[in-house]
Amino acid sequence: MELGSLEKSLGLVFSDKQLLVQALTHKSCKKPYNNERLEFLGDAVLDLVVGEYLYMKFPSANEGNLSKIRASLVSEKGFMKLAQALKLSEYIMISSAEENNDGRNKPSILSNAFEALMGAVYLEFGLDKVREISIALIEQIYPKIDLMTLFSDYKTSLQELTQAKFAVTPEYMLVGSSGPDHKKEFTVEVLINKKAYASASGPSKKEAEQEAAKKTLEILKRITVE
Repeated sequence: MELGSLEKSLGLVFSDKQLLVQALTHKSCKKPYNNERLEFLGDAVLDLVVGEYLYMKFPSANEGNLSKIRASLVSEKGFMKLAQALKLSEYIMISSAEENNDGRNKPSILSNAFEALMGAVYLEFGLDKVREISIALIEQIYPKIDLMTLFSDYKTSLQELTQAKFAVTPEYMLVGSSGPDHKKEFTVEVLINKKAYASASGPSKKEAEQEAAKKTLEILKRITVE
């Protein structure tokens, strides 16, 4: 596979080409190497880089808000967006089975590949290069970085609201699932004091819960306003 265009977009040239290949090799390929160890390393390095970036960018923010923003940026969805900006789907090496299951566009595979790539950049070029590349991508993807535009943990927001308003925490009930195993759709319902407020579907239970929580927040805010 020709990786020169990826190196060009990174502004780097790897002397250890095998390290770059390893970073882009998914475990489904069943090769003697894959990107899991580099993913582990990249995850730790990115956590540090993003934490440092937010600490410097928001000097008056408290620990709780910094943690929430970091959680959004270093999430699977967050790293998937950075991977898409680099067009990593064009370079990832996956098995034929994963290829047939649209593996190149799976959030988990894209996210893991980005982490592994940053792990490889760290080993070859050091922390400064990881910082330079990842922060440039973050600022490209997120022109505005703050809690309102970034933080989308609707479940936490809903729990805070229901505890204040009703002195209870919301419950999430799986009410259905459909589709083949590789393209499952889950439907979740939110209950507060045993009363159903909203339901939503998504490709995972977590995403369905977040969307249902978002809808419930909107309903409760309308009730409060009225």
